[in-house]
Amino acid sequence: MADFGLYSYQREVVERALRRENIIIWLPTGGGKTRAAVYVAQKHLETTSQAKVVVLVNKVHLVDQHYTKEFKPHLGDEYTLQPVSGDSEQKDFFGKVVKKSDVVICTAQILFNALTNMEETKHVELSDITLLIIDECHHTHKEGVYNKIMRFYLEKKLKGERKLPQILGLTASPGTGGARILKNAVEHVLQICANLDSAIVSTKNYAPELKKKVPRPMKTFDIVETRPHDPFGDHLKMMMQMIHEFMTLPHDFRLRQCGTQEYEADVVLLEQRGVKDGNRVLAQCALHLRQYNDALLINDTLRMIDAYRSLKDFYSTKLAMDGTDFFLVGLFQENQVELKEIAKNSQYENPKMGKLQTVLLKQFGPGEKSRGILFCKTRKSTRCLHDWVLNNTALQEAGIEAAVLTGAGNSINHMTQNEQSDTIKNFRHGRLNLLISTSVAEEGLDIPECNLVVRYGLLTNEIAQQQASGRARAQDSQYSVVAQKGGREERREHINELLEELTGKAIAEVQEMSPHDFQKKISELQKEAIIGSKVAEMQKMRRRSRFSASSVQLVCRNCFQRVASGNDIKLLEDAHYVNVNPDFRNHYKVGGQVAIERSFEDWEPGRIISCNNGNCNKDWGFEMKYRKVALLPNIAIKNFALETPEGRVTVKKWKDVSFTVEEFSFEEYCQDHFPDMTTD
Repeated sequence: MADFGLYSYQREVVERALRRENIIIWLPTGGGKTRAAVYVAQKHLETTSQAKVVVLVNKVHLVDQHYTKEFKPHLGDEYTLQPVSGDSEQKDFFGKVVKKSDVVICTAQILFNALTNMEETKHVELSDITLLIIDECHHTHKEGVYNKIMRFYLEKKLKGERKLPQILGLTASPGTGGARILKNAVEHVLQICANLDSAIVSTKNYAPELKKKVPRPMKTFDIVETRPHDPFGDHLKMMMQMIHEFMTLPHDFRLRQCGTQEYEADVVLLEQRGVKDGNRVLAQCALHLRQYNDALLINDTLRMIDAYRSLKDFYSTKLAMDGTDFFLVGLFQENQVELKEIAKNSQYENPKMGKLQTVLLKQFGPGEKSRGILFCKTRKSTRCLHDWVLNNTALQEAGIEAAVLTGAGNSINHMTQNEQSDTIKNFRHGRLNLLISTSVAEEGLDIPECNLVVRYGLLTNEIAQQQASGRARAQDSQYSVVAQKGGREERREHINELLEELTGKAIAEVQEMSPHDFQKKISELQKEAIIGSKVAEMQKMRRRSRFSASSVQLVCRNCFQRVASGNDIKLLEDAHYVNVNPDFRNHYKVGGQVAIERSFEDWEPGRIISCNNGNCNKDWGFEMKYRKVALLPNIAIKNFALETPEGRVTVKKWKDVSFTVEEFSFEEYCQDHFPDMTTD
């Protein structure tokens, strides 16, 4: 035990896990949950015949981080360890990898795929695993992948199967699940416990030691008075009013105050209504109003020039198709010069930016060894703030070396996995001293102790707040909330403090339940969850078979031209929805090459495709080359409307369509397109 260097509070929270009980370890960010889990894994491997430990994480970068930083240094000499993520080839032989390894660290999606895939090289049974460690286990709820895995477990448990893995969950906060009163918060914690079939444990006897190890940062509310004059925002609102007058709102539809999240929700519904009714004026006006509302939100949080650029970028790709487009594009062009002039006038600049500069300059300066994270809402915000830091003389003289950190992914706006790793490495080694980050840096990331954490323009729940606060772990660190006086961010931060307290009370109440009452309640919730899951699955199947594929037409969401039948769409490798009808090629034009950093086994990305009806240019998706033979349009359903026997509808994701999409058959495709070619 000495070689692990566990603190007394860590030894206390693992006691029940060492007795093979299912538990959730509740410790704050920086409290050493992962180290405690490694210790449990080691003892489990030493004392269990044919032991098999699987560690689940919810973000790709955590696979390598847990492997390199925690599990390999402590277990690598005596046991075989294997990290597996979507980027690694081992995922295609996951069943074999699990058989050969003592410890496997992987993303939850990979294990879920292995549980549902019956191919011998890929398939895994839960009974193959003896200890299942679930990192950031508060995500085990609703239709999250953690919960889908645990439903396999619960179904087997309720059938009386004995050979199930021991569960060890790790979390800094289960939260209240939106509850504002103790009774409902207790229900939420119990639901998490039921989903994980585990009791929740925390330190009782060594709280002072934990407090010393994880000191709370000094919290400051850096409040800004309301902007005295906002001619840029006023000008945008005037333009929005002109669009309101141009379109005719349905009599039963109301738009709330512009410049708010509520208004954004309203115009999203308005666009859907316009598409459904075939009213292009309404649909297009709603799309443009959303861009103006986004610019108002940017103007409220960032610089005027950032708001101006967001509109300029949007209109740079717009071509006029009809009178509606001529009006909307013309409106921006007529006002563009005036908007740009106002945006350049520093006397009207956002006071929040000045306050943010003051907060940063208190911590950073020549010779200061400060390190900080600036949390903001969107990827666009991170880029704008980074540009501001680079072009701010005072911040540059203070020695701030900043970089953006956002979630990794394959889309054009995401960082690549390597970019993300390099940024964190540079921050860790001191080549960078300020990360400008979205919520990706809130939980799990192995980021060095910071002496400044700033939350800027954020409305999030108590879990995100606690995770962010936990990043300020250096001695005498500061946690700053930059917000407008009496604004939503300030109010939300105060509510989150109360919710954090409520979470603690709810956990205490659950811990005080008698073992009998706790188990009885957990069993009830588990039975309800399994029944609810089966009902939801039946409803989904019913929805998916509501219409025949041949009775549904796909319509371009911008110009309303019919371009495909539901029959034309096939599901490729359970991931890509492709159009196999060669006539579809007549409806689109190709643009630039899609750049995706990683490579795939059976396919490679081709070029972007868009509607070629007049000046429509609506983005539809991209072509993909499958097995070096088939050139298939991979289309995103959010860019289309569906013409069904009961009218026109829109859906965000393919899983929500009301017809059954058949599996893609490469053999059939080759027979149809290359009759002379054999596919042995």
